[in-house]
Amino acid sequence: MNVGVLALQGDVREHARALGDLGVQASEVRLPKDLEDLQGLIIPGGESTTIGKLMVIFDMLEPIRQRIMAEEMAVWGTCAGMILLSKNVVGHTQPLLRVMNSTIQRNAFGSQVASFEADVPIAGIEGGPFPAVFIRAPLVEAVGPEVEVLARLPGDGSIVAIQEDLMLATAFHPEIVDDRRLHRHFLTVCARVDS
Repeated sequence: MNVGVLALQGDVREHARALGDLGVQASEVRLPKDLEDLQGLIIPGGESTTIGKLMVIFDMLEPIRQRIMAEEMAVWGTCAGMILLSKNVVGHTQPLLRVMNSTIQRNAFGSQVASFEADVPIAGIEGGPFPAVFIRAPLVEAVGPEVEVLARLPGDGSIVAIQEDLMLATAFHPEIVDDRRLHRHFLTVCARVDS
C-alpha cells in the first residue's frame, strides 16, 4: 500500500513511525509528483497557516484537492490537517483545501499551555476509548449531512473526529501515542481506493 505524509511542516516523522509499526513504509510528500500512485495521504499536525502557505508555494494545494475530489486518494488530517481539509474556518482566512463539509474553529481549547489528554470513544474503533492528546486543538462547529461524527469529547460533547467517505479528520494527535488503532483505520479507508 502506498501512503504518504505531507512533509512540509509538522509531525511527519511521528506519522511515518506509526505507519511503519503497521508494516507500511510511508513516503514523504513535498511536490505534486510525490502524489503519484498514492492511495492515501496524511496531513499532519503542525501550524495550519504555515502548512497552507507552503502548500501554495510548492504548488500542492490544487493537485491534492483534485486527487481527493476525484476519489483517487484517501486523506487524513490531524489537528492542523483537520483545519486544512475543512470548507470553512471560523474568523480566519488562510489557504485551505476546502474538501470536507465541515466548519472548524482553530485553537478552540486555548493556547499550548491549555493542552490536555482525554479518553475518547471513537465509533467503529474497538478496544475501548482512544488516548487522545489535544495540543492547540481545533474543534468541529458544524458538519454537513454526509459527514459522520466519529467522536465527541466526553463532558461537553465537542466534535473531535469526523469522516466523509475517503476523508478522515481528527482534532487530536494520534501519532504521538503508542495506540495505532486510528492509523489502522485509515489504512482500511486507503484500501477502498481503486488502485
